[in-house]
Amino acid sequence: MNIVLVEPEIPQNTGNIARTCAVTNSSLHLVKPLGFSTDDRYLKRAGLDYWHLLDIHYYDSFSSFLEYKNHLRMFYASTKSPNKYDQIDYDISDYLVFGKETAGLPESFLKENLDKTIRIPMIKGARSLNLSNSVSIILYEALRQNKFPGFNQDTKF
Repeated sequence: MNIVLVEPEIPQNTGNIARTCAVTNSSLHLVKPLGFSTDDRYLKRAGLDYWHLLDIHYYDSFSSFLEYKNHLRMFYASTKSPNKYDQIDYDISDYLVFGKETAGLPESFLKENLDKTIRIPMIKGARSLNLSNSVSIILYEALRQNKFPGFNQDTKF
């Protein structure tokens, strides 16, 4: 799977997502500008000792990312989507795209790609979930649908 963070702002969220990507063998794609330095101690601390397992890619802007990856299948997370995340049939090569914590993805872009947007259901009046929680929920649903490829299925107590 591929996780894309467009202009992430909070290093702890990105660190947690990096750790989730590392333990699920998912690639992490970071779209600039970032709201922190990749040398940030909070980013590194949240990812702990998983950085060596991480496949990470950087892009200068959302438009450059789209130009480079436009031919691939992508789903865009938004609280405004009419489509629930669990109603999609995911492929292991899909890209799950998340916007920055304070604003999400550009509304005009989402309207142009409404059929590719997904949301996590929440109670009325709730604004949104934490970004790292949202990534985990959707990523694990996609992995579940693909029978957790490459995961150790023989864990014992």
